[in-house]
Amino acid sequence: MAGAGSVGRFTTRGRRAVVAGLVAAVVAVPAPFGVAPAAEAAARATARAAWGVRIHDIQGAAHLSPLNHRAVARVPGIVTASTSNGFWMQDPAPDKDDATSEGVFVFTRTRPRAVVGDNVQVDGRVSEFRPGGASSAGLTRTEIDATGTVVVAHGAPLPAPTVLGPGGRTAPTSRIKDGRGDVERRGGFDPRANGLDFYESLEGMRVRVQDAVAVGPSRDGELPVLPAAGAGAGTRTARGGILQQDGDANPERVLLDDALAPLPTMNVGDRLGGASDGVLDYAYGDFKLLLTATPRRVGGGLAPETTRPALAGELAVATAGLDGLDPDSPPERFQALAGDIVRGLRSPDLIAVSGIGDNSGEADDGTVAADQTVAELITAISAAGGPGYDWRSVNPRDNADGGERGTNSRIGFLFRTDRGLVFGDRPAPAEPMQDEPSPGRLDPAVTPVAVVRRDGTAGLTLSPGRIAPGDAAWADSRKPLAAEITWRGRRVIVVAGQWFGRSSDDQPLFGRFQPPSRPSSWRRDAQARVVAGFVRSVRKVDEKAAVIVAGDLGERETGAPVRRLAQEGGLTDLPERLPAPERYTALTGGNARTLDHILLSPELRRRRHEFDVVHRAAEFADRAGDRDPAVVRIDLSEKRPASPH
Repeated sequence: MAGAGSVGRFTTRGRRAVVAGLVAAVVAVPAPFGVAPAAEAAARATARAAWGVRIHDIQGAAHLSPLNHRAVARVPGIVTASTSNGFWMQDPAPDKDDATSEGVFVFTRTRPRAVVGDNVQVDGRVSEFRPGGASSAGLTRTEIDATGTVVVAHGAPLPAPTVLGPGGRTAPTSRIKDGRGDVERRGGFDPRANGLDFYESLEGMRVRVQDAVAVGPSRDGELPVLPAAGAGAGTRTARGGILQQDGDANPERVLLDDALAPLPTMNVGDRLGGASDGVLDYAYGDFKLLLTATPRRVGGGLAPETTRPALAGELAVATAGLDGLDPDSPPERFQALAGDIVRGLRSPDLIAVSGIGDNSGEADDGTVAADQTVAELITAISAAGGPGYDWRSVNPRDNADGGERGTNSRIGFLFRTDRGLVFGDRPAPAEPMQDEPSPGRLDPAVTPVAVVRRDGTAGLTLSPGRIAPGDAAWADSRKPLAAEITWRGRRVIVVAGQWFGRSSDDQPLFGRFQPPSRPSSWRRDAQARVVAGFVRSVRKVDEKAAVIVAGDLGERETGAPVRRLAQEGGLTDLPERLPAPERYTALTGGNARTLDHILLSPELRRRRHEFDVVHRAAEFADRAGDRDPAVVRIDLSEKRPASPH
C-alpha cells in the first residue's frame, strides 16, 4: 500500500511547546541536521492548515473528501488498529449524521509509534488513495498523509463498534439505486438506499458483525459472511449461501479479511460465535472488514453432495472443471477430483472437462501434450474405486488458447465404455493421443469440424473436432470441442466448451462506475453465436438430432450469451429450470451463481431426464477452484415418456 500526495515531514520542535501541559509524546521522525529549510516549510504548511477539523469533516457525505488535497492540523482520534505503514483512528465524539464516517486511515509510510488505544492528534494532508492505480475502476480510500502525530494520552477506551444487521445498521439489499456513472463524481449520496454509499459511510470505522454465518469458504485470506446468521438477507441457497440475482451484488455480504488477524478455516454454513470486530477498509474492488482479533469458528456440518447413479437405460453426461491440473499438481488434488467423479457424480458415462494443463505444467517449453496429466487422473479414478476411463481431446498449438503462458489448458472428454457408450473417432487414430499431426493429415488444432449426413442422421467429419477454431471469437481462448458418440447404437453430438473468462477490464461490482461495465461479455456473446450456429447446422441435417452442449460458459442463466445460445441453437438450459435455492455452480466472493451449464436439444429434452448440480468443491475451503460439477441423466431407452422437466 502506498499513500497518495506525499508531503514533507517536519520536526517536533515547537510542537511540544504547543502541547505544553499535556501528557503527550510526539510521533514523528525528527529532521536530520542540515534540513532546517524543509522543516521550516513543513511548519509553514502547518500554519496554513485547517484547524478544528474533525474526521467526519474530512470524510464528508460523499465518496471523495471535501477536503481532498487540503492540509489539516490537530485532527483528533483514538487509534483503533495499526499496520506496517499507518493506523486507523476514530473520533470518540461523533456527529449525529450517519452519512459521514467517523474513522480514517492515517498513512505514516513507516511503522507508526502510536498504538491501539492512544489518543492522538494528527497533522497532514488529506488524500484519496486508489488501490490499483489512478486508472483503476475501484473506489478510493480517504486518508491523511501524516506529517506528524502527537500522542495526547495512552489507554483511551476504543469507540464502540457500529453493529451491522438487526439491532444496528442494516445494509441496503441493492448495490445501487439506479445507474449513476462515476459515483465519485456524479449523483447523490444515500447510505440508506445504496450499498456503495452505506459502506462508504463506515469507511475506516470500527464495525462489528454478530453471529456471522459464512456464505463462501475462506480463501486467499478472505471470508464472505452475513451478519446475524443471515437475518434479512436476500435469497439463500439450499446449503446456506446467498444467491446472486440480476442487478444485485448482495451488499448484505460482509467480506472479512485477515490483514490484521488470522481467520479460521471456514466452509459455507460455518459460523463465527459472538462478536467479530474490525475496521472497515476498501481495496481492489471491495469493502473489507479487517478483523482485529481471530474469531471463534462454530462448524456448520456441511458435507459434500453425492448424486444417484445412472440407471440401465440412462446416459449420464457431466461437466467438471479441473482448474489447471497438471502432473505437478499435488496428489491430493488428483484424489479429490477422482472422488468428485466416482463418489460425487457416480462415474458418469461422459464428462466434458476443462482446465487440463499440459505435461510440463507452468513451464513455457513448447510442450502441448497432456497425456501424462490425464493418465494420472484416470489412475486416481481407478484407485478411488471407479471404472476404467478413456480420454479424447485435441492438442492446442503452443500458447494459442489463452490462459497462463506455458500451461496450454484445454477442453476434453473423459468417457467410460462399459455401459454402452462408443466414442466415434474420426478419423480413427493410430494412438488415442498424438503430440503432432500425422504426415499428410491436417492439423486438428486449426481444422474446423463440419456436419455431414451419415446413416440418415447428423454426423461429424472430425471427432473430436474443434468448432470454427479460426473464428476471431476464439482468439486467445479455448476452442470448443465437438464429439460424435453412440449410446447403445443411438448417435449423440456433444459439444464441450469453456468460454472466454472475466478479464481485468471488467469493472468491479463495488467500483466507482455503476452499473459496472463488462467488456469481456461481447467475447462470450460472439462465442455463443458460433456454437449456436454449429448446433443449427447439426439440426439442419437432422431435425431430431440429439445434441448436448456442456461446460463452463462463464455466464449466469439469465446472461445474454447463454440465452442467445439457447434461443438461436434451439436448446434448453437445464440450470435455469432448477429451483432458485439450488441454481448455482460457482461461488465468487460469497455470491452463488450458475456459470456452468448443460443444454439439450428438443429430442433429448422431451425424454425423461434429471439434472443435478453436485456441490462438492465451491463451498469448501480445502478445495482448489470455485466450481461444482453437474450431471444430467437422460433416459434413452426405446420407450419415450414425456419429461416432467
